[in-house]
This record gives sequence, structure tokens and C-alpha cells, in this order.
Amino acid sequence: MAYENNKTGTEDSAPGRGVQYVEAGEGDDGQRLDNFLLRVLKGIPRTHVYRLLRKGEVRVNSKRAKPDQRLVAGDRVRLPPVRRPEPGADAARPPSQSLQDLLIASILYEDNDLLVLNKPAGIAVHGGSGTSHGVIEALRAARPDARELDLVHRLDRDTSGCLIVAKRRAALRDLHAQLRDGTTEKLYLTLVCGTWNLGQKRIELALATGERRGGERHVAVRGHGHGQVAVSTFRPVQFFGNVASLMEVAIDTGKTHQIRVHAAYAGHPVAGDDKYGDREKNAELRKFGLNRMFLHAASIGVTRPGSKEPLHVSAPLGDELGAVLDALLKAPGSPRGAARRRARSRADR
Repeated sequence: MAYENNKTGTEDSAPGRGVQYVEAGEGDDGQRLDNFLLRVLKGIPRTHVYRLLRKGEVRVNSKRAKPDQRLVAGDRVRLPPVRRPEPGADAARPPSQSLQDLLIASILYEDNDLLVLNKPAGIAVHGGSGTSHGVIEALRAARPDARELDLVHRLDRDTSGCLIVAKRRAALRDLHAQLRDGTTEKLYLTLVCGTWNLGQKRIELALATGERRGGERHVAVRGHGHGQVAVSTFRPVQFFGNVASLMEVAIDTGKTHQIRVHAAYAGHPVAGDDKYGDREKNAELRKFGLNRMFLHAASIGVTRPGSKEPLHVSAPLGDELGAVLDALLKAPGSPRGAARRRARSRADR
């Protein structure tokens, strides 16, 4: 990766720091533009990086570019003038040791190319608006010698479960290619409100991710051609009377909030979802001990980078969600005995 400064004093220049041009190297080939910028513009708030992209101030080969554009070695990336934090500003507020320890203890699998952890609910995968540090910042602090740690994919803050982090740039490119080609296997476990009466249901809808409501991102269903198509297949596992249904969800794509939006569109929002869910039903489920969104990335399957060897990792359901299932199974009108054991074993599979 090579830098080139613009010192011509044009309107693009800024006192002390003008426009810069960065050439993507071989190690950057295949990386998303937003991830590339977050690394190159280290210390710049994530929200500001995305604002630069939306305004067209970042360009690739003199053309506007979207956050998910994949770089090719040799691409020339224009970086606008930005105010960088003073040296040492980030060092004054490192991720807490307790967060680092929690995440290291959550690692389910690790080899030379990647690690898979059971991300706890309530922790963002990266720092951003209102969040100083997330999973990736804490892991980098805990593993200072692992200089190429990077997120392979994302999970919502309140979603728990399998999250892959690449340890080498080559592994990151390989895993990103698998995600693009749809060869990965992602299975989620979720509790939805009401009795799911749709059987096994494949939902394929276009989602628009650029909407804002109350200053927050809000994903909405749109007609084909007006958003990115997302595919989710729902399969009922266990019913809890008229209160809720335990579901397995396999996703063929990885769009923002797709399971949550698809479930709400089907008339059975994810239990505990404050953004797309049902307030009254969420309040009812709190009586059973549900104090978070019931969405868990139960397992993920990929091909080991640089080989044809399959890798499948499962994350056990957390005790807090398991306790909710137990409480629902004890409620009047709910199945008991063998059915209860079936539901828990499915959740822990």
C-alpha cells in the first residue's frame, strides 16, 4: 500500500494535510472499501468514514464508490482531508482488560488463519457511534502481535453466537470470497412471537438499508430492483402455545438485520427486538425472563482458507436464553417432558 500526497494547494487541500492517494497493494486485493478505509484512517470515527463515502469524497480510480466495493490490487483510492486524533489519544482509552478477557474466553476455535468466538450479546463487533471499542478493537488489544486481525462478517450488537475473525489478510480474502459465492453455511436460532403457522418458509425479499428513523439505521422491505435481495429459510423447531415459536433460520445472504426484518414481515417478529418487534408481546415475554433479543448465531460452516477442508463450528446457547425456554415450557398450555428436552438439545446443538 503506497501513499501519495497532493500538495498543489487546490480546493481539495487542507492546512497541513491535503488530499492523499493510496494505492491498494496485493494484501488489500478483495477487501471491502469500508474495511480498508477504517484501517487506513485509523482513529477516525466509523460514522465519519461512512459519511465521507456517502458524500462521494472517497473515490476509487477517480470514481465514486460504495462501502461494499471490493478493491483490486493497483486501485488508486482518494482520501479527503480529515482531522486525525492527536498522537496518543486512542492509547489513553484502551479496551478494558475485562472485555479483552471475556472475548478471549469466548473463543470456540482457532488455527493459524482464523478464530471463531461465541460473541456475547450486548457487545458491538466494532467501535462506532456511541461505542468506543467493540470485539475487533478488544481482540487487537489482547493480541498486539496479530497485526492483521479483521472481521470476516458482522453480527448485530444484541445478537450472540458464532463470529469469525481472520488472522491473516490472505485468509480474509478467501473467506470473503466464500461469503460472496454463497458457499458458507449460517444457521441461527431465534424465538419469534406467536404461533408460526407457515411451516418451512423461504423468504426472499429486497431490503433497503439506507433509511434513517430517529437518527438510527432502519432496514425496510422494498420491491425487487429497489434494494439488495436477502434470502432466509425459517423452520419451526418448537411451539410454546400462542406465546412464541422457536425457529431455525438458515441464511443464504448476510444483509443488515435480514432475519429480524424477514420475521417481522412474516407477522412473527423476533422476540425482544426493540426496533422491528412488537412492544406488547415483548412485554409479555419479559415475564418469562427475556431481557434481550432472542437471536443466536448457532453455527457456521466454511472451507478452511487455502484448502478444501470443511470447518463447522457451533456456539452453545447462553444460559439466559436457555432459562427463557425453560420458563416457557413450564407455562400452562406448553409442551413438557420430552418436548422440553428436545427444544433445549436443539438449542445447544
